[in-house]
Amino acid sequence: MSYPESMNLAAAVAEQLSRHLSDVVICPGSRNSPLSLALLARGDIRVHVRLDERSAAFLALGLARVQRRHVGVVMTSGSAVANCLPAMVEACHSHTPLAVISADRPTRLIGTGASQTIHQQGIFGTYARTLQIETLDDVAALGEEFTSRRQVHVNVALDAPLVGDRLPEPPQSTTTHRAPAPGPRAADHGEVALDLGKNTIVIAGDEAWAVDGLEDVPTIAEPSAPAAYRPVHPLAAGIFRREQVSANDYVVNTRPEQVVVVGHPTLHRDVLALLVDPDLKVITLSRTDDFTDLARDTVRASRVKTTGEPTREWLKICDAASELAAEAVRETLGDDAHGFTGLHAAAAVADTLGTGDTLFLGASNPVRDASLIGLPYDGVATYSPRGAAGIDGTVSQAIGVALATQAAHAAEPRAPRTVALIGDVTFLHDIGGLLIGPDEPHPENLTIVVANDDGGGIFETLEIGAEGLRPSFERVFATPHEADIASLCAGYGVNHREATTLRELLDALLDTTEVPAGLTVIEARTTRVTRRALHEQLRGRVVL
Repeated sequence: MSYPESMNLAAAVAEQLSRHLSDVVICPGSRNSPLSLALLARGDIRVHVRLDERSAAFLALGLARVQRRHVGVVMTSGSAVANCLPAMVEACHSHTPLAVISADRPTRLIGTGASQTIHQQGIFGTYARTLQIETLDDVAALGEEFTSRRQVHVNVALDAPLVGDRLPEPPQSTTTHRAPAPGPRAADHGEVALDLGKNTIVIAGDEAWAVDGLEDVPTIAEPSAPAAYRPVHPLAAGIFRREQVSANDYVVNTRPEQVVVVGHPTLHRDVLALLVDPDLKVITLSRTDDFTDLARDTVRASRVKTTGEPTREWLKICDAASELAAEAVRETLGDDAHGFTGLHAAAAVADTLGTGDTLFLGASNPVRDASLIGLPYDGVATYSPRGAAGIDGTVSQAIGVALATQAAHAAEPRAPRTVALIGDVTFLHDIGGLLIGPDEPHPENLTIVVANDDGGGIFETLEIGAEGLRPSFERVFATPHEADIASLCAGYGVNHREATTLRELLDALLDTTEVPAGLTVIEARTTRVTRRALHEQLRGRVVL
C-alpha cells in the first residue's frame, strides 16, 4: 500500500533535515502531521514536543546556542508560525542558527478564506527568507539553504489526504555526520594600527573573541564575553569618564585615550558612554557585517596591529580603579540597610559556580548584577540573550541550554550542572516553558534561580523610577503581580525551594550542587525597594 503524497513529501524533507540537525521541537497540529510522523520515524533525530510554538521556538534557540548547529521547530499553519517571530529575531541578532519548518495549506487555498490559512511566505521579513516546498523536486534546495544561512524558514505545502492508515517505515539509512551550520558571514574589514603606549581600554561584549595583540590590555568584559586576562570592573567606567581623580594629595589622569570595542556590549550606561565620547578615539572590531558603533564615526576593522605596550602607570590606574569598584560592591552587599536584593542573589549564584558549570542569565537585571559581581569566570560557559536583549522565552532557552549541555556529555555518569538566574517577570513571561511532557527529554541538573522582587526591578534604577514620577510608576512599570510561584511550580510538577536570605539561598544552591534533582526552581524572595539607593551608593563609592 502506498503512502499519500503528503507523507512522501514529508519523508523527503525529514531525510534532508537529518543531514543538518540533530534535534527538532515539534508542536501538535493537523497540517504538520505528515512532518511530525516522518521525523518521529527517524532514529537519527532527537525529538522534543512542546504545546506552545513560542516556547518551542525558544527551546530550539537554547539548544542551538550550545550546539552552534541548526535546531528545527515544526508547527501547523496559521498563527502558529507567527509565534516563532520573537525567537527568530533573537536568533538573527545573536547569530544563532535556527530553523522554522512550518506546514502550510496548498497554494490554491491561500487568500480564499480557508480555515487556519494565512500568508506564511515571507512572514519573517528581513530576519529569514522563506524556502517554499511544494513538490519532491523542491526538496533538493534544502541542502543549500541550511549550509548558506543561519536563520532558515522552510514552508512545506501539504495537501489532503495528509496521512494514511499506518505509520511510516523507519528509513533505510541514518545520518551520523551532519554538516555544520554556517557561522556569521565572515567579513574582513582590514587591520588597524594600534599604539598600546597610549592609554587604552577594551570593552568586550556578547560575541566577543580573544583578539590577538590585546591580551594585556585592561578589559571591561560582559558576562557572556570571554574572561579577560586583565579584567576591569564595569563600575570603573565612571572613573575613566573623568579627566582626573584626586587621591591622597595626588592627581591621577584617569581618562583613556582610546577604546577598542569587541563584540556587542549593551549592559552599562557609563561603559557605553565611553563609546560616544567625542574626545576619545574609538576602534570597533567585527568579523561580520555587524558593528556596535553607537557614535557611527569610529574606526572599523577586524584585526589590530599593535605597537608599544601599556605603561606601568596606566596598568596601575586600571587595577586600582577596578579594585575600588569591586570593593564598593563588597561594601554595599554588606550593608544590611539594603536587605536581600537581586545583587545578593547574583553573588550567591557566582559564589557557588565551579569550573565546568554552565550559566544562563536573564536579559534584565540578572545579567547586569552578574557583571557587577565580577563575571565572566574562566571555565564557566555563560549564555545570555543579548542579541535583541528581550526577556522572551527565557525559561525555554535555559532548558534548551541544559538539555544540549547534558546531551554533549551523555557518556558521563552525571549531567553537567546548569544554573539560570532570571527575574520574576521574566520567569512568569515564559512560565509555560516549564511544561515538559512525561515522555520528553528532561533536564537532569538544572537549577533556575528566580530573583523575585514582585515586579520590574530594573525600572527602579532608570529615569522612570525618579521620585517625581512615582505616582504612575508602580502600576505600569513595576507591575507587581503577587504570583504564588511555589503553587505554579507545583502545578507544573517542578521542584521548588524558597530562600528569604543570602544564607538560605547559598544553602539551597549548595544542596542542588551536591544532589541534583533534575529541574529545580529556587525562589529568592528579594526586595526592589532599595534598588535605586543601592545603585546610587555603588556609584558614590566609586566616583571620588
